[in-house]
Amino acid sequence: MPNQTTTQRSAAAKKAAATRKRQAAARSRSAQKAAATRAQAEKTYLEAVATQAERAVLIPVGAALVARDTLVEAVQPYTSRQTAERELSKLQRQVTTDLRKFERRGTTARNRVQREVKRTRTRVERQLRQRRNQAERLVKRNRRQVETQVKGYRKDAEKLVDRVQEQVTAIV
Repeated sequence: MPNQTTTQRSAAAKKAAATRKRQAAARSRSAQKAAATRAQAEKTYLEAVATQAERAVLIPVGAALVARDTLVEAVQPYTSRQTAERELSKLQRQVTTDLRKFERRGTTARNRVQREVKRTRTRVERQLRQRRNQAERLVKRNRRQVETQVKGYRKDAEKLVDRVQEQVTAIV
């Protein structure tokens, strides 16, 4: 190192001391912040555990209360004779309405199936008629052709017999 004056050494020492002081303060702030973060995390964890424990107790209590309310609602119409009769007549009307609805739906389904069966039957009968008519026409056409051919062969055979007879007669 080159020779420094006392003033320069003093200034350098003060500068180094200030840097050390700043770094120590930063480390201290960082440590305080880390400690605060750890404390907050522990607090949050404890709150979460407490919330879960509270839920474990409150859920069954709430479910029991809802079940009780539902039961009370279901029994309420039957607590007096007048309301029970009213409720029963309402249920009878509802059952009657539902039965009519089911009957209408069944009737509609039956009619739909009957129409479909009738359409299918008509279509099958039409196809059978068409095929029968085609077969009859084919048989008639083939019979006419065969009869025509047989007539032709018979005429040829008769001509041949006549010619043979003439030749035989001529020879005799």
